[in-house]
Amino acid sequence: MDDQIRQIAERLRGLRDVLELTCEDVARDCDISAEEYRKAETGEHDISVSMLQKVARTYNVALEALMFGEEPKMNSYFVTRAGKGTSIERTKAYKYQSLAAGFKNRIADPFIVTVEPKGEDVPIYLNSHNGQEFNLVVEGRMLIRVDGKDITLNPGDSIYFNSKLPHGMKALDGKTVRFLAVIM
Repeated sequence: MDDQIRQIAERLRGLRDVLELTCEDVARDCDISAEEYRKAETGEHDISVSMLQKVARTYNVALEALMFGEEPKMNSYFVTRAGKGTSIERTKAYKYQSLAAGFKNRIADPFIVTVEPKGEDVPIYLNSHNGQEFNLVVEGRMLIRVDGKDITLNPGDSIYFNSKLPHGMKALDGKTVRFLAVIM
């Protein structure tokens, strides 16, 4: 796995150690399986942003502290110039670019998400997390599955949904898709 994933795993372990918690404690508090959490701490498996967000919200730490190792500092405004947001590639298929990484105590997490195409027969990875989510397709086409319903979104299309429902997406037409995701 990627070095960035290993660094996130180290930050998760460090947070757990500082809070003097077991893996089971974190899993219970964040409503995730202990196995999923243990895998995340190894740095050998993909770590979903939704899981990181659950941990961040549960223990009142900035999502950026877990994802990027940086604490937000701004409280009036924060500007992200085109193509300059702090980014992380969770896998070769997903790249997240934070658009508000430097803003403290925000109530939403906006990202530009880039999803590379996979084979048509590759299943969609589903996740869920507390809150709501807004996605706006900027480039390409994507299939999004929300609570078992498949919806195709084209450039300019958007969807707002309850993110507690199982959801996931994939790029269509063998082309990269880019979309704005706002997680609240």
